[in-house]
Amino acid sequence: MTTTKPPAPKTTSAFMVQAALSFAISVSAVAYAIAHLPGDGWIRGFLTVGMLYVVTSTFTLSKCVRDHQEASAVVSRVDQARLERLLAEHDPFRQPGQLH
Repeated sequence: MTTTKPPAPKTTSAFMVQAALSFAISVSAVAYAIAHLPGDGWIRGFLTVGMLYVVTSTFTLSKCVRDHQEASAVVSRVDQARLERLLAEHDPFRQPGQLH
């Protein structure tokens, strides 16, 4: 029994560029807005620390999601291998009580 491996999802370079540009533009825009806020430096500093926390927690969350997806893919491959082994060992013409 031959098996076909499902195609691995792959992001294109255009998508990667778009994601990187989107991230850079959004962080730059928020940093610019914080820098030009009227008011005390403490307010701008607090918002800057908040923005940096959001950025770092976003990276952490994306890593966790990626790890979870990779783990579920491994479990799926193990389950698929078990099913293929059972199907390969199955003999529909075997008589009851007869050994392999």
